[in-house]
Amino acid sequence: MSFHLKCMGVVIVAALLAASAARAQAPDPGDVAEGMRLFRQKANCQACHGWAGDGRKMDSQMPDGANLREIQYGRDDVILAIKCGRPGRSMPAFDKLAYSDGRCYGMTRAELKARELRLPDPPATLQPREIELLADFLFAKVIGKGAMDRAGCIEYWGSEVEACGELGK
Repeated sequence: MSFHLKCMGVVIVAALLAASAARAQAPDPGDVAEGMRLFRQKANCQACHGWAGDGRKMDSQMPDGANLREIQYGRDDVILAIKCGRPGRSMPAFDKLAYSDGRCYGMTRAELKARELRLPDPPATLQPREIELLADFLFAKVIGKGAMDRAGCIEYWGSEVEACGELGK
């Protein structure tokens, strides 16, 4: 192998490592804020997972969502769950093309139907970048963060609200 090819290999590996390290860094605060907006409004995750992401939902008519504060998933698993939902478990797929071409768990809508796996419609579909932003918010503020506290509540709602008074500091 020539010296030039070896150098190119080193450059490629270094670039991949740098990209991986950049991914591991804390997300931009603006991205986290946009992810929170998606959680609260467009995707309306709080309807099933609760405003604090703890599974205490706001609407008794909505399905019971997982306690996101206690899940043990990595980023790729969370993104897959948002994109593809959880067939048969009330979690909708937020990817507009989910189950159209086998991109989700290798299944199509016809296969879901044949297996009698229901998948609710999401309140809105999300673009790939929005799914990334939602994951940024979840990992920055919810997943693995323990129980919601008063400061987190005030940050979430933008001011002291009644729900925050019930929480410890």
